[in-house]
Amino acid sequence: MPRRHVYMGVAALLLFCGMGRVDQAFAETEGVGTLAGVFARLKSCWKPPALPRGHPEMQITVLFSLQRNGEIFGKPRITFETADASEADSIPYRTAVMETLQHCTPMPFTGGLGDAVAGRPFRVRFDDRRNQPQPVERRAWLITTTL
Repeated sequence: MPRRHVYMGVAALLLFCGMGRVDQAFAETEGVGTLAGVFARLKSCWKPPALPRGHPEMQITVLFSLQRNGEIFGKPRITFETADASEADSIPYRTAVMETLQHCTPMPFTGGLGDAVAGRPFRVRFDDRRNQPQPVERRAWLITTTL
């Protein structure tokens, strides 16, 4: 008998978790209602350029505004780029940032968020550090020897 209760509990938990995913997917198609949702949507649209191994890291900050209906208001402007990057290095990143904004807009805002962010500037940093070497772990302690 206790085993059956465990199975019923696991089944109820799986059913509850599955329904949460359906509700979350429905909420995403319904509209973006929070600033975290705006940034999550931008992150899902971001496709960094394909670069050779050992390419330097790149950071770009873009400033843009959105209208109530989620379309871009005005012209996005790049306000920061990594200082030591050459023109040939930064052009693919600039292109990728602008393509991200084109693919993600119009942003499907809910009514309240659309009214709140209309015309206000967003400053988003795109940070690509995928080619950084992984740090080597070192032991911070000595192995003791017992005599």
